[in-house]
Amino acid sequence: MATKTDGLSADERAAVKQRAAELRAEAKAGKTREVGEKALRDAIAALPDDDRAIAEGIDRIVKDVAPHLFPKTWYGFPSYADANGKIVVFFKPASKFETRYPTLGFEEAAQLDDGDMWVTSFALKALTPETEPRVAEHIRKAAGS
Repeated sequence: MATKTDGLSADERAAVKQRAAELRAEAKAGKTREVGEKALRDAIAALPDDDRAIAEGIDRIVKDVAPHLFPKTWYGFPSYADANGKIVVFFKPASKFETRYPTLGFEEAAQLDDGDMWVTSFALKALTPETEPRVAEHIRKAAGS
């Protein structure tokens, strides 16, 4: 469980270190789709079963509805970026910070703007026949597909 300090928690510090390592690895290996795909597959494979099942489903959906998005990791999260390298969509597993539910999130590059208020994340406990089309539609819209 995360411990509190005056600043970042131990889990948050670990995530920042992980992000720094991701940036070093990207710089060393180059920012190719293959490198991003491997990092994403490795991150998903390391997840506990419940989180892994959802992450694999999101990966399948992204490849189907927004294949132009670039796979990568972002703070250790399975993520997908636009052509400019900006994160559009990410999956934050419940196991990452020992939270009650995993999250499907969208960053500023997501094309979800809708008036004065719009969704930027969802709690996503399972991909089911009911949730999958909704997830696909949000990812499609976020990616500008």
